[in-house]
Amino acid sequence: MSKVLRIGTRDSELALWQANQVKNGIEKQGFSAELVPVKSIGDRNQEQPLYEMGITGIFTKALDVALINNEIDIAVHSMKDVPTNLPKGVVQAAVLPRANTEDILLHHGTNFLKSEEPSTIATGSLRRKAQWLHKFPNDKVVNLRGNVNTRMRKLDENPWQGAIFAAAGLERINLKPEKHLSLDWMIPAPAQGAMVVLVKENDELSQQALQKLNDRESEITTHIERQFLNILEGGCTAPIGANAKIDGNNIHFEGAIFSLDGKKHLHAEEDFSVKDFENKGKDLAKKLLSSGGDELMKQIKANLPG
Repeated sequence: MSKVLRIGTRDSELALWQANQVKNGIEKQGFSAELVPVKSIGDRNQEQPLYEMGITGIFTKALDVALINNEIDIAVHSMKDVPTNLPKGVVQAAVLPRANTEDILLHHGTNFLKSEEPSTIATGSLRRKAQWLHKFPNDKVVNLRGNVNTRMRKLDENPWQGAIFAAAGLERINLKPEKHLSLDWMIPAPAQGAMVVLVKENDELSQQALQKLNDRESEITTHIERQFLNILEGGCTAPIGANAKIDGNNIHFEGAIFSLDGKKHLHAEEDFSVKDFENKGKDLAKKLLSSGGDELMKQIKANLPG
């Protein structure tokens, strides 16, 4: 194959690992590829909370621009970072087999869970913050920014009781410590644990190179979750969790919206057939909005900075 496909990626260890999975996958089919690291706004600003920066697309915009400007042919993302509305002319070419969807807590010991004293937990995610406060209302949640390696270092350097991470990211680069706590009660971000590959809709060569990398089960579950998010969000950042799991011919879905302080939440849970997946995320989100979600979203929007 004469054309070398340029794969755009963020330059963190995890992002490069993900991009190399795509590179290896398309090279096995006889295509040539190279990595093109691109730094995002979110990577350059490591201190400001994401929700103050306009979190939607903060880690993906630079790659989208590079794709549209023909500086790269393929953009590789952690799917949970990708806005549900893709830029005009950009399409989803593949969702790779999904990894662990769980959130986990890294800690210096779990005695704090038995203590009546308030604990301090670190995360840069509104969703994780809201769910932690829902379960532990007296705790303090502090902002934590940076790539996986930076956040782990910050946890070591600070007197916090713990910090919340996505299990998938740590597992991919072999940084998941034995000393961690599974937060199986926490509903993950829509599409957490999934990698998505975007290309220009008129780029037939890149689409051909990627079509065999697509995992249909992961494509279906992330479609449901992102559709749920899209209807609820309305262009606003909010503490929303969603998780769809396929078991044979059936899908179990769980989703929720939380207030910013975690005190209020609305929950949706349903089992349905795989053949009915196409509009289920939309239907479940509309049902949640009509049962109080609309008012809760208004409150969230009113209380977000900026």
